Amino acid sequence: MVRLHLVPTLGHLKLKALTPMHVQSLNSSKLDSGLSVRTVRLVHTTLHKAIKQAVRWGLLPRNVTEAASPPKLSTDARKEIQPLTREQALVLLETVRGDRLEALYVLALTAGLNLEGATLSVRQQLTRTRKDGLCFTTPKSPRSRRSIKLTRSAVEALKHHRAAQNEQRLRLGTLWQDSGLVFTSVKDTPLDVANLTYGSFRPLLERAGLPRIRFHDLRHTCVTLLLLRNVNPKIVQEMLGHANFSETMDTYSHVLPSMQEPAVSAMESALTQ
Repeated sequence: MVRLHLVPTLGHLKLKALTPMHVQSLNSSKLDSGLSVRTVRLVHTTLHKAIKQAVRWGLLPRNVTEAASPPKLSTDARKEIQPLTREQALVLLETVRGDRLEALYVLALTAGLNLEGATLSVRQQLTRTRKDGLCFTTPKSPRSRRSIKLTRSAVEALKHHRAAQNEQRLRLGTLWQDSGLVFTSVKDTPLDVANLTYGSFRPLLERAGLPRIRFHDLRHTCVTLLLLRNVNPKIVQEMLGHANFSETMDTYSHVLPSMQEPAVSAMESALTQ
């Protein structure tokens, strides 16, 4: 919580300069970035405990986190995530066809780059800090650093994307900033999540006639579709990079009831002579 969320966002501030607005802005920005309500509340709680200790030591007169409101935790996990249905996912894929970032949306929906091996390797993540702006950091846990098998559609989309990116490189010439990244701005600089959301993703949703969801909900869509098709939840956990199995099950518990019918059928088959 401290290394990934508190230090990058608030670490440049003097303790005495920290205000409730800083804390509130932290909570809002983390929600907008796609973090779950549970995770944002944990970030808030971690900061609250640290400042509470600072007050005990006489370093601060009050705990500013008490004047900021953490997001409310819903009793229904389905309210925290908004996955698309299979039909809506197909509509989005059709709408995004030919878009400059088509491969990004295909990848988000199907995986969750070694194209010849049809795998995607997660080795670093892009983080925004107030001090340094966009920068690359190591994923938060060893399990987060993983390789994921790709679908044929994702591989094909990535091949087309690479070809289009090479054409763009030739057109721009010396203006091209070679970052080595797969998905970038038109000048090959890292994609900013706000630009992606407001400049590309939301307009696509409107054109497709789909509900306004977060880009992160495409990941939830991928997982929900896999679980509904009885893919082993342990495999899904590995694809997601979750540190433990319970995290996956807690997040997607709303899908589990629909998975019971095949289990009942299997038991009947096992006990029927």
